[in-house]
Parts: sequence; C-alpha cells; structure tokens
Amino acid sequence: MLLAGGAGRRMGRPKALVELDGEPLVRRALRVLAEGGCAPVVVVLGAEADAVRTLLPAGVEAVVADDWAEGMGASLRTGLAALEHTESAAALVHLVDLPGVTAAAVARLLAHGSPDALVRAAYAGRPGHPVLIGREHWAGVRSSAIGDAGARTYLAGHAALALVECGDVARPDDVDTPGQLARFR
Repeated sequence: MLLAGGAGRRMGRPKALVELDGEPLVRRALRVLAEGGCAPVVVVLGAEADAVRTLLPAGVEAVVADDWAEGMGASLRTGLAALEHTESAAALVHLVDLPGVTAAAVARLLAHGSPDALVRAAYAGRPGHPVLIGREHWAGVRSSAIGDAGARTYLAGHAALALVECGDVARPDDVDTPGQLARFR
C-alpha cells in the first residue's frame, strides 16, 4: 500500500506529483513496490487525486481518502479498508516521499509476511519505513491511526514489533521540501 494523499505544503505541491530524475515520485514508489513483490498494490490518494490518478500504471488500485487533510492516519485507515476485500495476509505500508527505499528493502520485509506480522524497516538500528502489518493487526491500527502519526502509536505499544535492518540496501531520507529533494539528487 502506498500512502500518497498529502498536500505537500512544505514542498509547495503534492509530493506524489514531484519528479525525481524525470519520474514522478508516485510512479517511482509504485515501481519499487511491484519490483519488491507487492501484489495487489493499492495507492491512497487525497490532495490533487485526479492529477495523481493520471500518473498511475495499469493494475494499480487507487482509493481516495476523503478526509486526507486530517493527516496520514486517514490515508492509512482508507488503505487498510481497501485491502479488506483481498486475501492479503499482510500490508506493506510505504510512503510516497521516500525515494531511497528500494525493491530489495521491500522484498526483505515481505519475507516476514504473515497474518500476525508486525515488522518495520530499520536503518542503522533506527526504525523507519516501510512497515509490514499483518492482517491480524489491521483493526487495531485503523482504530489508533489518528492525525499524522499513522501507525506509530500502535507500533510503539507492541512487544511483537520486529525491526529488519535495511540500511545496506536502502536510504531512509524523506523529501519534504525542495531543498531535501535537491540534496537527495
């Protein structure tokens, strides 16, 4: 699942529409998810949903978080609700503004996929994204996903959370501003 619904206020436009090396961040992130083994792939839209939808490749399900302005929690709730109709054992949650995440990191997390999985990528031991959430945790995550915290509250209270080191195959740097995007390049 790709969360791509924010307005990108500090960027000056939705980050899903921002290009890096000629590729919109939304397409880059969706490509990484697919190459890493995610199927089905759901992208959660919000701000500028119609413009972002035109960039989506065939086979990607798009859902709109009508309450996207509330923050990442709204997008997470919408995405997990959309996955309820699938047979997916777990949802790998990725953010559109993390261009340094690679297919290798996605595949490494997916290897832990099970209905009771609760796995988070780590970079030099520090928790980051993506996050793998087993189906057994979806209801709890949805009920605790408020504002921009996403699943943070739920994850913090869980002893079952496992960290999987990904620093050797990915970078955790997000790109929230034009300056951060320039440094990433």
